[in-house]
Amino acid sequence: MQILVVEDEKKIADVLQKGLEEEYYQVDIARDGEEGWYKASVNEYDCIILDLMLPKIDGITLCKNIRKENKNTPLLILTAKDDLSDKIIGLDAGADDYVTKPFSIEEISARIRALLRRGNKADPVILSVADVTLNPATKKVTRGSLTIFLTAREYTLLEYFMRNPNTILSKTQLLEHVWDYRYEGLSNIVETYVKYLRRKLKTKSSARELIHTIRGLGYMMKE
Repeated sequence: MQILVVEDEKKIADVLQKGLEEEYYQVDIARDGEEGWYKASVNEYDCIILDLMLPKIDGITLCKNIRKENKNTPLLILTAKDDLSDKIIGLDAGADDYVTKPFSIEEISARIRALLRRGNKADPVILSVADVTLNPATKKVTRGSLTIFLTAREYTLLEYFMRNPNTILSKTQLLEHVWDYRYEGLSNIVETYVKYLRRKLKTKSSARELIHTIRGLGYMMKE
């Protein structure tokens, strides 16, 4: 999933980026509210984490601006302010949740999973398509009774497919959510990783193809 972190303190931003990338998220960083507003306006994110005390545009104003654009992206406020009034102001501005500093990456990751579950897609705790299951908390993937071992990138690609079942996903969408918009590597990277996934998902007892090529449009995961 693609996460935007709007945080002006470099140490905190670096900790969040490193920790969330280890959890298989793709992370963009914005150092101030103005940059955060620009990135939120031109890119599609699955979750936005923002600090309240930001230069140029403060976190409350940024939160309100995002909601005015009718963006339903889950918003998680990260703040050193733990007064109840500050939390209420943040939630009233359109935030979905908040975490006070200091924090742990485990808590941030758990709150992101919770926000994704109760978002527009209302994803269940365990994702499943046909006989394939994926547990976002443990990163365990199974097909039938067999555990499937994936690389970090393969896992991220599969999770995005499974959060969007029966939906055509273009190569551009997959690049933005699995690799991020700055990717400048191999032009056929999506086709290559879809091939890897298909190969690993095929077992002796479950050889049926689940990831389908929709010619000229992209890919779809369906039963």
